[in-house]
Amino acid sequence: MHRGGMRFLTGLDIESAGDDDCIARGLREIGTEQFSGLVSFVVGFPVSRALSEAAFEQALWARLSCVHAVDRDDFAWDPSVSADPASPRFSMSVGAVGFYVVGLHPGASRMARRFSCPVLVFNPRRQFDRLRRDGHFEMSRAAIMARDVALSGSVNPMLDAHGERSEARQYSGRAVGPDWRCPFQHGASA
Repeated sequence: MHRGGMRFLTGLDIESAGDDDCIARGLREIGTEQFSGLVSFVVGFPVSRALSEAAFEQALWARLSCVHAVDRDDFAWDPSVSADPASPRFSMSVGAVGFYVVGLHPGASRMARRFSCPVLVFNPRRQFDRLRRDGHFEMSRAAIMARDVALSGSVNPMLDAHGERSEARQYSGRAVGPDWRCPFQHGASA
């Protein structure tokens, strides 16, 4: 944020499709930008009702499915990531660019995932790849884990090493078991 790498969109209600075109357009713009630092696209939904963790997770996947529906007629899935949410290579794709998504909301069980209203933070996958190439990824990951321990007393149990399991399990922040199935379906009608 201090380096100007955050772009913001204020939506309305995370349970409404009213902002999906604007979200897709904003992600496409981020996807085409050339940037030297880190960038995130942050979408807040301040008009949303209070949601349980399960309801927030349902709303998050509904928004991602609908944004995909807006995007899929004009853009292919980023070929560097998988469209299968069960795959360890899965990432959300908009404008043919892969994104890692972080969901925040007031009802999150993890303090690091709490925010005053529902928020979706989209981070381009290519910046994680660049951090790995430059040798900075593990240092960043360790700092995030240390902050999580300081806030909550433990590391988030949903935090997986890249490529071990699908990152879809981490998007909402809700602790899910091994039998969890992602509700997102590539190419399905939203």
